[in-house]
Amino acid sequence: MHKDDGQIEKFVEKPQTYVGNKINAGLYLLNVSMIDRIELKPTSIEREIFPKMAADKNLYVFTLDGYWMDIGQPKDYLLGQRLFLSSVRARTAERLASGPTITGDVLIDPSAKVDPTAHLGPNVVIGANCEIGPGCKIYNSTIMEGTKALGYDLIEGSIIGW
Repeated sequence: MHKDDGQIEKFVEKPQTYVGNKINAGLYLLNVSMIDRIELKPTSIEREIFPKMAADKNLYVFTLDGYWMDIGQPKDYLLGQRLFLSSVRARTAERLASGPTITGDVLIDPSAKVDPTAHLGPNVVIGANCEIGPGCKIYNSTIMEGTKALGYDLIEGSIIGW
């Protein structure tokens, strides 16, 4: 729960009953003085520190519009990617790749090198400085920065990178 100015009145991590329509996710910006609140033992910021900060009126929210989902599991990451690519198609379709060997939503970083015989899509993201060789078939996958698929690889439902 928070006030109009964003000050959080009460912080509850993973409540068992409904307390509001906001979730805690993303990025924390903390003043260095907050380090003093953390004991030198394993500590949950969300369960131990944030409730105290809220009680002391030192915790604020920054609400972002849009959708959110937990992508901590590979299958959820790939589902999130598919939803993201659909969003790109709806908002800025010109960012998506097209061509005779592209099917569905495919996003290729401008620095990536993709052989013209590689078949991509649907639901593929090719990261920066990737190399996708001849005859590769990639679908429902993320190829992260710097990855090389040298040729005639079949990649399905995968997240490949470092």
